[in-house]
Parts: sequence; C-alpha cells; structure tokens
Amino acid sequence: MTYTRRKSTVVSIGNVKIGGSNPITVESMTNTDTRDVTATVRQIHELTEAGCEIIRVAVPDMQAAQVINDIKSQITIPLVADIHFDYRLALEAISQGIDNLRINPGNIGSHERVRLVTNAAKERGVPIRIGVNSGSLEQALIDKYGGVNPAALAESALNHVRILENLGFDKTIISIKSSSVPQTLEAYKLVASQVPYPLHIGITEAGTIKSGTVKSTAGISALLSHGLGDTVRVSLTADPIEEVKLARAILQAMELRIFNPIMISCPTCGRTEIDLIPMAQKVEAFLENISKPMKVAVMGCVVNGPGEARDADLGIAGGKGEGLIFAKGKIIAKAPEDKLLELLFAEITKFT
Repeated sequence: MTYTRRKSTVVSIGNVKIGGSNPITVESMTNTDTRDVTATVRQIHELTEAGCEIIRVAVPDMQAAQVINDIKSQITIPLVADIHFDYRLALEAISQGIDNLRINPGNIGSHERVRLVTNAAKERGVPIRIGVNSGSLEQALIDKYGGVNPAALAESALNHVRILENLGFDKTIISIKSSSVPQTLEAYKLVASQVPYPLHIGITEAGTIKSGTVKSTAGISALLSHGLGDTVRVSLTADPIEEVKLARAILQAMELRIFNPIMISCPTCGRTEIDLIPMAQKVEAFLENISKPMKVAVMGCVVNGPGEARDADLGIAGGKGEGLIFAKGKIIAKAPEDKLLELLFAEITKFT
C-alpha cells in the first residue's frame, strides 16, 4: 500500500535532508549527562549502530553547550541541541557547530534575543525545530481554549512559526506532541494544513516498553497513514535503543522504509500440527542478523500456507510431523519437522 505523503519543504540537518520526498528519518535522544562527553558519545555510537539517523542532546546549561563541538567531532550523524528559554545557550550551540536547534522562539525573551538567535542560525545554515508539548503549553492558550486541546497546540506552534517568518527565517521544523494519540493527530493535521514546513512526529511520554510501544505505534502509524511526518522519534521510558528499534519497525510495517527482512507468520489454529510458535521465534531471531530486504513466511498449515504467503520470497508450511519449504508460493522441498528450519535457513542464506 502507498500513502499520499504531504509534500513539505526540504530542510538539511547536517548532511541529512528531511522533508519533500526524502526518506522519513529515525531520531532519538540521549539520556546521558551531555557534559559527560565520553558517555554521551558512547551512547550515540550505540544508537547509530541500531539505526538512529539524527540524535538530540539536552543542553541545560553553558557547560553542556560548550562541549557540543567535542561531541560532534566524534560522531557521524547530525546533532540536535535541545534548549529551553536561554537564548545564550542557543548562540553557544550554534558557534559550536550544532546541526539543528530545538528551541521555541516565543520562550527566549525579547525580540532582540530572538533576532540574535535567528540571525546566527541563518548565517550558519542551522534549522530551528519548534517543539510544542501538551505538558508545557502556554497558560494564555490554556485559558483561551479552556484546557489543552488540538487547536491550542496548533496555535502555539503557529505563533512560534510566525515569529521566525517575521524575521525572514524559513528553515523551520515543527513538532507538536501530546501523550494523547487523538489530540496529537488532530493538532498535526491543523498545522499541516496551514504551513509547509517538515514535521517531526511522535507521541510524547508514551510510557514503558509495553504501554509505550502500543501508544507510539498507534499514534505514529495514524500520522503516517495521513501522509504526515518527515522525521520520527519514539518516546519510551526505556533504553533509547528501544526507541530506534520501534521507530524502524513502525516505518517498515507501514511499508514506508524497508530496513530488514519481513517475517509473516500465522496465528495458529486447530489445523496446526507442528510446534509452530517456537519455530517462528527462531526464524525471527535468525532474520535479525540479516540486512537484505526479503519476506519470509512461517505458516502452520500445508493446506493454506503456501497460498496465503504466495508473495513471500521463502517460507515453510507445517503438516503432521513434516512440512513444506516454498518460494513465491511454489513448493521446492518437503522435510520432517526437525529438519525444516535447518533447510529454511540454508535457503535464506542462499537468497542473501
């Protein structure tokens, strides 16, 4: 299935282009103390290895801002500085060579301070990400709308956008996150209908691995199905590597990017006569070490298996104590149950 993706403007974050027809990128954020350069760089390397393409670090004070160049010189993916309120941290981050600022221009003080930041960003070609969060929405908008809702979130984002536009700045990225899936979706739709800038999407404060996976998958998939999203970050109370894995899995499930082999497997039923569940788990583990895109099916029934998975590159379909190995719906071998996986893995290796 294909989705009609919103055509946003193109913005470069370091050497990565987002927006337009560029691939939707995977982002994450470190949870180390940014001032601890060794620990921060180590985690960024681990996240890069997991598939992270843009990384954000918290910049809570000037000491953290002043080590940005040191961090940047040791990593290979673009670096984003997450800054709140203090324009001086933004100026220092820019001078240190940051690739992207995450700062809300309406929250950093006077018009002159905003002008200083935008001029420095323009001079260095640094884009600015506006980040509106339901938990930190301006009190004036909460009062105006009687609480946090999509219209309030959208107005907050657009107010920040207009500040930048009035200063002649257009390298803007927008993020509008809530812990509510419906609220987030509606807010993004409102903003997307009014401005052309790239959208960084996600569900904030989604939760732990279990609850956060469900909420993030629901929310991000809904946004993507509406054609919204140019970069994505999953927010979990967990190791950031889990965020990267889930973001990639969502993009692959939505068939927007293919990173690894796809496995399909049947849910089992009364016709299943082999021990399918552990077999499927072993196939899934085997495929984790393969980078070539392919589709592998693990089916429990020889009656329907090959037909239901006819578009799979390779697969197995179980029978009573034995099973079939098939490729593109055609049977290529028959084997006893205890040999099925061995033969399937051999075929997968040949395919790659």
